[in-house]
Amino acid sequence: MELPPWLSSLSVPVLSAAVGGVIALLFMANYLRRKRAEVVTISHLSTPPDPKPSALPSKHAPPKKGSQRSHLHHHTDKDANKKHHALDLNTLKGHTDSVTALCFSSDGHNLATVCADGAIRLFRIDDTSSKSFKSLRINLHAGVHPTGIVFSDGASSVVVAGQALAGSSLYSYGDVSGKPVKGKPSLPEIQWEHQKIHGMESVLNLSSAVASYGSADGSTIIASCSEASEIKVWDGKTGKLLGAVETNQLKNNMATISPNGRFLAAAAFTADVKVWEIVYSKDGSVKEVIKVMQLKGHKSAVTSLCFMPNSEQILTASKDGTIRMWNINVRYHLDEDPKTLKVFTIPLHDAKGVTCHYDHMSISPNGKVLAVTSGSTLQWLCPETGSVLDTAEKAHEGDITGIVWAPQSISNGGVASSILATSGNDRKVKLWLAPSVNAS
Repeated sequence: MELPPWLSSLSVPVLSAAVGGVIALLFMANYLRRKRAEVVTISHLSTPPDPKPSALPSKHAPPKKGSQRSHLHHHTDKDANKKHHALDLNTLKGHTDSVTALCFSSDGHNLATVCADGAIRLFRIDDTSSKSFKSLRINLHAGVHPTGIVFSDGASSVVVAGQALAGSSLYSYGDVSGKPVKGKPSLPEIQWEHQKIHGMESVLNLSSAVASYGSADGSTIIASCSEASEIKVWDGKTGKLLGAVETNQLKNNMATISPNGRFLAAAAFTADVKVWEIVYSKDGSVKEVIKVMQLKGHKSAVTSLCFMPNSEQILTASKDGTIRMWNINVRYHLDEDPKTLKVFTIPLHDAKGVTCHYDHMSISPNGKVLAVTSGSTLQWLCPETGSVLDTAEKAHEGDITGIVWAPQSISNGGVASSILATSGNDRKVKLWLAPSVNAS
């Protein structure tokens, strides 16, 4: 039978379309079958095992390795948290941010701290083994980040360095003893303050001493060390500026005053340490601050320093991997140079065996134990031999921000003891017992 002309003209396209459709359907069906197989396979792999075996009594059920490992790991963490260094006595809590500085009062029973949360806290420490300590909180002005603190009049007032957008400032708070007045706690008030003491530069640290050398009148003097090259000396009680010096170096690292108030020493990012003398008039007031000597011998930047209790020697730590003890009790006016008494190799190394550098140094009141820090590690050394008395790795859960010895013995469970306090960016302040010197 012959097809009509119009139908025969459509037969080829129609047949082609039909065949194409059939082929497309076959491909689609095959694709769907493969996807279904994949989904079933994935579902099968992710399906948990048949729970029926777990219905057996627990004494017959084999332990799950994963759960056992997790359980053991959990207990290991708990045990690690429970472990304390033998010299770790107590922790002062309550800070809500990094603790930036700390200091003891002259009697050793009051510990003041400043924190990045903008608060000053004063803790009363009568026995380091106490479960809790009485404390007083003072809030700084809004927007002020505290960077340093010292006691300025026994235990009755503190001076705080703070950094704000407008620059660095000093604030003196009086009556911080917290003693009740007419049945109510006294409210510390600002006795004096100075704004922009180092321009826009922040204060790296504050140092203080009771002036007892020569004709000094026993007043408290304070040094503020800027992050640039300037250091200023202040009267702790009145806030009067007593003198200012320039290190003439790129940046300061820290500065400190000798215990008797005679010398001021500064470490910068250079190998040399510069020393000034605070000269007193016959009436006991500060007359001037003059440069008297320079400690030369290190081969790299000095990272930290401290005076020995007698104010006649200085200990310095450098990135060259050494600690040096210097004799500065010389007749500098007759051109006598300070002498290096001892040189020790820093005994602390990192995981790769590289010598660490010390961030902070503090000598015990009896001069027998040198406390040093590097990152989160706290170490105690013998200043006479350089030997390690003890080491506390990860003394804080983060970098240690400050260390200070109590100037007087404090009771530890009824026993008068030499106590070190440390602060960290882990929001904690810790109290440590001095190691036995015989341990070396």
